This record gives sequence, structure tokens and C-alpha cells, in this order.
Amino acid sequence: MVTAGGDAPGMNAAIRSVVRTAIFNGLDVVGVERGYAGLIEGTIHSLDIRSVSGIINRGGTILKTARCEEIKTEEGIQKAVQTLKVHKIDGLVVIGGDGSFRGASELYHACGVPVIGVPATIDNDVAGTDTTIGFDTAVNTALFTIDRIRDTATSHERVFVVEVMGRKRGFLSLAVGFAEGAEFILVPEIKFNLEAICKKLKQGRANGKTSEIIVKAEGAGESALIAEEIRTKTGYDVRLTSPGHALRGGSPTAQSRILANQFGAYAVELLLKGAKKNMVGIKGQRLVSVDLDDSWKQRKDLDKRLYRLAEILSS
Repeated sequence: MVTAGGDAPGMNAAIRSVVRTAIFNGLDVVGVERGYAGLIEGTIHSLDIRSVSGIINRGGTILKTARCEEIKTEEGIQKAVQTLKVHKIDGLVVIGGDGSFRGASELYHACGVPVIGVPATIDNDVAGTDTTIGFDTAVNTALFTIDRIRDTATSHERVFVVEVMGRKRGFLSLAVGFAEGAEFILVPEIKFNLEAICKKLKQGRANGKTSEIIVKAEGAGESALIAEEIRTKTGYDVRLTSPGHALRGGSPTAQSRILANQFGAYAVELLLKGAKKNMVGIKGQRLVSVDLDDSWKQRKDLDKRLYRLAEILSS
């Protein structure tokens, strides 16, 4: 088992679920430290029931993780394959996002060792599943912060531009902005017009509004420039803030833990049933299994109906 890419709250719960389900079914489990970098270096140790005690409520990952450019090369893949052979690993569970699953697919094609992906990312941008481990926690962490920002925004009659993580996709910012009742939500997938935003801000003030929250994904433009342009065009007191990497940390919510428990157990079940290259996911209330390649080759659609409803409710 390996946790790769960016960390997400609930990864530890997924690790615990994989280990205990596997041991219940008579399997031996080993953990790879520091993601694919550890797999290339051969940093592996055994995991038993006691090694995963007391971690279900902890953020981060006890296996550690690291960005690994080498796994994107043929030489890196072959080193990782050699590690799998040396340790006689006959099934690999990869907990991570779409980038991690691309590497997992390369490993499968290089050596044929069955691979099951468990989607864990606060970005929720993995195709084939409605939601991912850690997403709900990140949304709630952002809301905890922005609720308090709104208090000071109201007190000082300010416009706050709040940047949340999401370099390429806007699932997190849309969910946060919708739940927060933000006046505007800026995402990479949908073009926005600052002139129109400033006009609406002025209309709002004319109708009695005294403060506004704008939630934007980091990939939806240069935040500092957007804040400055709004300040220049409206004359309002505009502040820029960001919860940053705090969204990756913290104790996972109940939903993130429940999802991690289900995904981890289902990943082991798929291996036992002979699955070769799959990802676990959830559609509605039903656990599903999809081809691992679909998880990163296909583009998950942003819910534009939710975006439109957010616009209606913020008016």
C-alpha cells in the first residue's frame, strides 16, 4: 500500500481500513513510505493491526507522501517494479489522486501486478466517483475560516477575496462558496468578467449590502491582481486572504472517515475477486469500481447547475 501525491484528511482511516480488512482475510500487508519515491527506493515495512491503532482520527498519512518526478520516467517505473518483485508484492493499493493513478497504471502495464486506486484528494477532481476522501473535510475547514472572515467583513464593511486551493479545477471553491453563501465564486472552468462583478458589487451596496465574500480557486486568476482591480473600480476596502495548506490538514470529518473505511475495505475485496486495474468510487449511495485509466484520462465535469444556483441565491 502506498499514499502518493498531496495528502488529504482521511488517508489514515483508509490505511487502517485496508490493513484490517486484508488481515481479516488472511493477507499480509506492507506499507511504502514517502509515496512513489519510497517505492523506487525500496522503503517498505510490514503493517499489522496494532500499527494502525489510533489513527482513524488523525490527518495526514502515517506512511508519509512526497511528490516524485522520477515515477514519470521509464527508469523510475523499472526501479519501482524491481521493488515490487524483491518484496514479492502481488497486489498494490494506491491511495491518492489522478496523478497518482497515472503512475499506478504505468506500474501495472510494466509488470502486471494488480493495482487498485483509492481516491483521496481535497480537489475532488477524480473521474468515476462523486466524491473523494478528504473533500468534505477540506470544505468544512474552509467554512470554519470563512465564517469568521465574514464576521470581520461585516464589522468593517469590507469585500474579502478568499483564495482556496485548486490550481486546475474548481470543485472545492464551488462547494465552499455555495455552502458559505458567497456573493461570487470564481473557478477555472467558467470565465468571469470583473467589470460585471464590480457592477454587481455596487448594486448590492445600493440595495443595502455592507460586505461581500468572493471565493476563488487559486487557478482562476492572479488573486492579488483581482483584489486590486476590484478595489480600484469600486473604491471599497478589499482584502485578500487564504487558508492555504490548512485545508489539507486536520482531523477528518465523519463523512471523510466513513468514505475512507468503505473505500479501503472495497479495495481489498476487489483484489480478492481478481481485479487487475481498477479504482473504487461512489455513485449516489453505491460503491462502484471503474477502470483505473478512466479516473485520470477522463475529465470530471463541474456541476454548472450548482454554480448557477449559487448565483441565484447570492443575488
